[in-house]
Amino acid sequence: MEQFIYKNNKKLRYGYTTGSCAAAAAKAAAFMLLSGKTTGYIDLMTPKRIPLHLQVLDVSRGQDSVKCAVQKDGGDDPDVTNGIWIYAEVSYHVQVPKDKSQKTDPGALDSSRIHIDGGKGVGRITKPGLEQPVGAAAINRVPRQMICENVLEVCTQFCFTGELQVIISIPEGEALAERTFNPRLGIAGGISVLGTSGIVEPMSEQALIDTIRVEIRQKLANGMKYLLIVPGNYGLDFLETYGHGLRLEDAVKCSNFVGEALDAAAEFGAEGVLLVGHIGKFVKLAGGIMNTHSHNADARMELLTVHAALLGAPVPLLSQMMKSVTTDDALSWLQKEGLTARVMERLTERMEFYVNQRVQNRLEVEIITFSKVYGVLGQTGKAKELSEKIAGRNHESSHQLPV
Repeated sequence: MEQFIYKNNKKLRYGYTTGSCAAAAAKAAAFMLLSGKTTGYIDLMTPKRIPLHLQVLDVSRGQDSVKCAVQKDGGDDPDVTNGIWIYAEVSYHVQVPKDKSQKTDPGALDSSRIHIDGGKGVGRITKPGLEQPVGAAAINRVPRQMICENVLEVCTQFCFTGELQVIISIPEGEALAERTFNPRLGIAGGISVLGTSGIVEPMSEQALIDTIRVEIRQKLANGMKYLLIVPGNYGLDFLETYGHGLRLEDAVKCSNFVGEALDAAAEFGAEGVLLVGHIGKFVKLAGGIMNTHSHNADARMELLTVHAALLGAPVPLLSQMMKSVTTDDALSWLQKEGLTARVMERLTERMEFYVNQRVQNRLEVEIITFSKVYGVLGQTGKAKELSEKIAGRNHESSHQLPV
């Protein structure tokens, strides 16, 4: 693609999704099957209304089928699927089960005439809570719709009124799946065919938010009532080191999107959320900053310093805190003055106020914040109780949260 977007003063090129590749390959295979001709390129209109003109690769013909591939181009987005070949095989005959023990893909019947399923390298749904039902190929709703619409367009072009089967396969999919969230989400055997707009926007925050929402919805659908949410690896390392009966596999990583994770938890019906995070990110919550990326806001030293000032810290100490580069540096000055506990008590109260404001008291939210140097710095009143609910009686640890 030769369309661009500017982000952080950089010119970045758009790409196109695995869903667009699957739809384009299916359209090309259907064209070659019904026309008897071969084509080297295929045109596709994406849901974003950006047209694509894509090369058709590795064409092979069977007696009643045609198979071909389209290569994924993720543009300037860091994407593990960039460059892979996505195949579609289109045939006249849909395989019908001969007995009740043979089952079709629960998500395969996408119209009365176009039947879609996944082949090698396309994952299978093994847990409820995802967009497709358990047992279905991990081909999401919009890519299925794109495949259907484009194959039906070819059927109309050649006045074909019968049924076609479309099998999407990704030879590299099984190996690539280990580098994605799929195993964690309950998608086995390959990657997912994704995309809501058909276009990959480089460095898109929405793609990460969508992944967080999927994981939250899936955990709730699998019986969790209370969620454990951590921004990233510091939070996971803390859980692994200190235990508290909380399991790493129960945690949802929200990156910088604390607010969006809380929104999703409320939307999908969670009863409570335990937020566990490093003070370097969570101090921002005390200022109502729910996207903790430094590009959006920082204010770490300002928040620490103003609460120290309200407790009477001397001006020279406040000046040193404001010059600090990291929160641990600033905390070291509080330690010298014996103010750490009192400052953290104030900050934790403000964190609690703003997260409850975000969820409008629709669910219980508790917070634990820590430092890799100083350990647990603050926690809200029922954090220990909520951690025990999440851990479950069978997973209690000998390490208990400080009272």
